[in-house]
Amino acid sequence: GQAVLHRMVKSADVVVENMRTPVKHKLGFDYQTLANINPGIILGSISGFGQTGPYSRRGGVDQIAQGMGGMMAITGLPGQGPVRAGVAISDVTSGLQLAVGILTALHERHRTGKGRWVHTSLLESMIGMLDFQAARWTVASDDPPQAGNDHPTLGPMGMYKTMDGYLNLAASGGRLWEALCSELGAAEWLEDERFSSVSARKDNKAVLNLLIEERLSQDTTEHWVLRLNEVGVPCGPVNTVAETFSDPQVQHLGIASPVSHPTAGEIKILRNATNLEGVSNDIRAASPLKGQHSEELLTQFGFSDEEIDSLSHSGVVPRVSD
Repeated sequence: GQAVLHRMVKSADVVVENMRTPVKHKLGFDYQTLANINPGIILGSISGFGQTGPYSRRGGVDQIAQGMGGMMAITGLPGQGPVRAGVAISDVTSGLQLAVGILTALHERHRTGKGRWVHTSLLESMIGMLDFQAARWTVASDDPPQAGNDHPTLGPMGMYKTMDGYLNLAASGGRLWEALCSELGAAEWLEDERFSSVSARKDNKAVLNLLIEERLSQDTTEHWVLRLNEVGVPCGPVNTVAETFSDPQVQHLGIASPVSHPTAGEIKILRNATNLEGVSNDIRAASPLKGQHSEELLTQFGFSDEEIDSLSHSGVVPRVSD
């Protein structure tokens, strides 16, 4: 297997791995080994906690990174205790971070002809996603608490109950705050000292939220979403996953692309969320079965039919027929 990999590396552009840090050295595909074979190779690595340091040899999974990276401590209702985000956020973000790094290294290689080792970790990507919550600590030594479904520092901005469900709105100041008060029939709030400034609304957020929900509970989510958006107040429903894919805007965007899978049949999977104007972003094919493209790939890297058969029979390379 190592010999096959090294042979492929000679003409490859990028190798990507996400094993524990010592594994690539044991298996012979650490960056220096690969660079000796192909100086232009780019190695992309994702680890749990970084390639060096006291935790570098540990295995990691998303929820551990969420906990260690501060995300669980700021997610959930105040006093609820740490809460996991609803998706494997560090798995996704570390992949995105690595992709950007690899693209940068490829661009650099056009100028220098040399490759580079690009690496990130679940922990680094998780901390990177803390955004201004991290800055609250690094700049002002303010350790952010849980804020539930409200914006941590601004209001009104968050989730509110309606007659038949929930909606999110954002009207923390200026014209938006005035429009919200007008549309809710609460012009008196504009003269109320408790809500007279951004900081005052933050300090009296609990009272203000109750007053807003009292007004919103008089009609449906659909009613308020239409009315508030008409006057320029950013607002949207809180959907289930099923409701999300039934939403007319989501359907218009075509983010769920139909494909034919060899075993699952006709299914829909998510396309890339980035749009390149003039280029189709439809999914061309479902993810391959294990070994489905082994022969095709090995042929592209110069392996003969006899070599491929030998590798398959010896169990080094899987094929669908196996």
